[in-house]
Amino acid sequence: MNQEIPTYNNSKTEGEREICDHLAKLINKELSLAESKIWHAHPVWFLEGNPIVGYSKQKAGIRLMFWSGAGFEEENLNVVGKKFKDASIFYTNFSEIKPEEVKRWLKKSIEIQWDYKNIVKRKGHLERLK
Repeated sequence: MNQEIPTYNNSKTEGEREICDHLAKLINKELSLAESKIWHAHPVWFLEGNPIVGYSKQKAGIRLMFWSGAGFEEENLNVVGKKFKDASIFYTNFSEIKPEEVKRWLKKSIEIQWDYKNIVKRKGHLERLK
């Protein structure tokens, strides 16, 4: 895991840090081949340069976002945007995280990907990778 991620997590309140640390461990275990870094000020994991999953602190809590999550067909992932294929869930307490659910989403994030890496080159048009 990129060393900037623990620094990001440690900058949060105790409860937020607990959520972030747990999410980072789950993501790193399931996406062991992914590159991780701080991107647009929050932790993001990439497969072959394509953003897959990340989390950030927002007003509603810690947001776990999957760039291609709209295609996962998962009830607990709320589709946020209409233009893009992202979906998210918010956590306000560590106990809300269901590890088996997150692991399932992470597996789907490998299988279902939209090409965000080349979105600028394609002038905002997304194409399915897998």
